Amino acid sequence: MLTILGFTMIATFLVLIMMKKMSPIAALVLIPALFCVIVGKGAHLGDYVLEGVGNLAPTAAMLMFAIVYFGVMIDVGLFDPIVRGILRFCRADPLRIVVGTALLAAIVSLDGDGSTTFMITVSAMYPLYKRLGMSLVVMTGVAATANGVMNTLPWGGPTARAATALELDAADIFVPMIPALGVGLLFVIGLAYVLGRRERKRLGYLSLDEALEPRSETVLVKAGGPGAAPGTATGGPATGTPATGGPADAGAGADGGEGDTAEEEFQGLDPNRPTLRPKLYWFNAGLTVALLASMIMELLPIPVLFLLGAALALTVNYPSMTDQKARIAAHADNVLNVSGMVFAAAVFTGVLTGTGMVEHMADWLVGAIPEGMGPHMAVVTGLLSLPLTYFMSNDGFYFGVLPVLAEAGAAHGVSPLEIARASLVGQALHMSSPLVPAVYVLVGMAKVEFGDHTRFTVKWAALTSLVVLGAGILFGII
Repeated sequence: MLTILGFTMIATFLVLIMMKKMSPIAALVLIPALFCVIVGKGAHLGDYVLEGVGNLAPTAAMLMFAIVYFGVMIDVGLFDPIVRGILRFCRADPLRIVVGTALLAAIVSLDGDGSTTFMITVSAMYPLYKRLGMSLVVMTGVAATANGVMNTLPWGGPTARAATALELDAADIFVPMIPALGVGLLFVIGLAYVLGRRERKRLGYLSLDEALEPRSETVLVKAGGPGAAPGTATGGPATGTPATGGPADAGAGADGGEGDTAEEEFQGLDPNRPTLRPKLYWFNAGLTVALLASMIMELLPIPVLFLLGAALALTVNYPSMTDQKARIAAHADNVLNVSGMVFAAAVFTGVLTGTGMVEHMADWLVGAIPEGMGPHMAVVTGLLSLPLTYFMSNDGFYFGVLPVLAEAGAAHGVSPLEIARASLVGQALHMSSPLVPAVYVLVGMAKVEFGDHTRFTVKWAALTSLVVLGAGILFGII
């Protein structure tokens, strides 16, 4: 019964947010609370929620101060040269911009932290997407999928969890997987190329000068776009309103931020905004590099590093108390939205774990494996990693389910190393899971509805995971 209720609860949550019948925060809180009562454990709801909140509190604190830190870095102009450099490299071509998004997300993912990756990627790319009228779900989908592939780095989390759970060496798991993960990353870049071509066909080109100019009431004409009437933006209505809609399958509201002024849309490249601190550019760049290096070296817990970084960045760049309060207030919406989502997700995970739903769901899936599939347990593990890491936390999957799968494989002569490697292939899909706090940073900063992101991204992320699995089988790694 708990198995059925667990799957029903997850399905109800996904359907409601994808159909936009409930906001993600409301769905994350109310649906598990309802199912907790249905299970007959309503009296323990408070305990489950507090346990979930306690587990996710460090993550929420990290996100709060990370948003403030990177928000200040955007304000002072740290990423402006990156934005301009990418724009010049991409030549205001939607195809190159989408491919650039994949490459930037993959490179920044080397720090091993998804939230940081999404903050930097969105900070750099968001103004370009808004200025050219590109679909923002393309940006979030490509960034999340690229980060998911790179999330398998030994310091990223999943590999270390698999090594710990099965008492293996992380290098023995990760190094042989590099060719398969490389194929997966190439597939993401190829996917970005396809999506970019579609955006290029829909929008055409802007000249570099047009793309760098702040928008005014004068309507720009995008060259090369099909069906563009003179004096209107390609793909936009004949009223002279700039086109901002996403592709047909991106879903309504994909671009978000409706009602933004032109200056707000492209503020990332506004050279005259009063928050700029050009004389402190190298201080801010050095502080950011030091912060990321400290994260990788694990000198201090990540929440503490971002707390110290945010305090230092505010104090040096804005010595006036009034200016500091203004900068904090400017990013309060993002902080509240993301931290609120994390604590709401704590209700969901707390109920799933506390009621025993997760354990029963995992046991049912493992028990449903036919006896004849025993010799192919590595492939089975790879396939199961897609839904399980999407519907469960990495901790739940790697510490709760993976040892059972490895034991079943060992009974049929399958090496634990193969099981561990196969368990990594679902990470491309995992990074868009509603249980991953970083995804709320991504959609929040990009002003994209979570349901739109899910509807657009899940199919491509699942396909990427299957490509990694196929490459692993082809190369004899899995």
